[in-house]
This record gives sequence, C-alpha cells and structure tokens, in this order.
Amino acid sequence: MNVIETKLPGCVVIEPAVFGDERGFFFETWNAERFGQHGLPTRFVQSNVSTSAKGVLRGLHYQWPRPQGKLVSVLEGEVYDVAVDIRRGSPTFGQWEAVMLSAENKRQFWIPEGFAHGFAVLSERAVFSYLCTEVYLKDFDAGVRWNDADIAVDWPISAPTLSAKDESAPFLKDIAEDRLPVYTP
Repeated sequence: MNVIETKLPGCVVIEPAVFGDERGFFFETWNAERFGQHGLPTRFVQSNVSTSAKGVLRGLHYQWPRPQGKLVSVLEGEVYDVAVDIRRGSPTFGQWEAVMLSAENKRQFWIPEGFAHGFAVLSERAVFSYLCTEVYLKDFDAGVRWNDADIAVDWPISAPTLSAKDESAPFLKDIAEDRLPVYTP
C-alpha cells in the first residue's frame, strides 16, 4: 500500500495494492500489521455503511468528548471527501483537506480524532464505508457548518441536499472551546 501525506498532519490518503485480471480484482481494505507499520490505527470498534444520492452533502461531523478516528472509502460511486482540523491550539486549526474517493480509484482517507469530516456525492449514487476508532454516541454528536466562510471549503456543488442538522450546524467560531478537541503535539 502507498500512504500519501496531506497538508494536515495525521490525515493521509491510502492507496491499496490492487490485484486484478479478467475475473475482477482483489485488495485489502485494512490489515493491522501493515497499518501499524505506517503509524495508522490497528483497532477499530465500529463499521458503518451509508448510501446517498447525487448532490447530498453530509457533514462536517465530529464527536466530542469521545472523538472518532475514521478510515473512509467509497464502495460504489464517487465523493469529494473533506477533513477539517478543529483541534484548539493546532497550527492547522480551521484548515481543510479534500480527497476524491471512488469505487474506481479505491483510495481510502484516514481522518484522525480531532478532525471534522464530511463529503459531497458527485455520482448518481454513492455507497460510503467508515471504520471508526470509537463507537457512535448520540449525546456526543457534533458538527460544524458545511459552508463556514472562515474555513472556506471549496465544495464542488453549490446547492447541496442537506439534513436539517447539517443545515443548522454552528460555525466553528461559535462553538464553545470545551466542545472542541485539544491539539497535543
């Protein structure tokens, strides 16, 4: 596998070794030993799959005070996937990184704890996979407004389909400090 660093330390793109022939293809989506060799997580506690239609934007989500790291990939379709550093005191606080994930490119995106995450669906439909380092806890569910001007994510869609929760999420500057993770070097 190939691990590609991004401008956000800790957030990496993973390109698995894909083996294919006329019958189809095979690749490992996760291997504890290989991931550990690259300093990536070797333990996940929850696996999720979602499906979304073209134009849907989900995010920017995070969980606090029990943050989730997420290894995400697309099983069908294509998405524009985004991570935002929301760790108080981080040198990259409020900065974002985007990666195109698709069933075709088979890339994965590792988003560590302390980052908000979201994606916009570019294909007619997308099936999205998440491996999480912490279980989902409704009481700790949180979000940042997808179109926060201070973050200025360059989303490839201007009028997405949003949930009520995502549409009314707070701007990063309006979130109480005790509701954000803390950067630890």
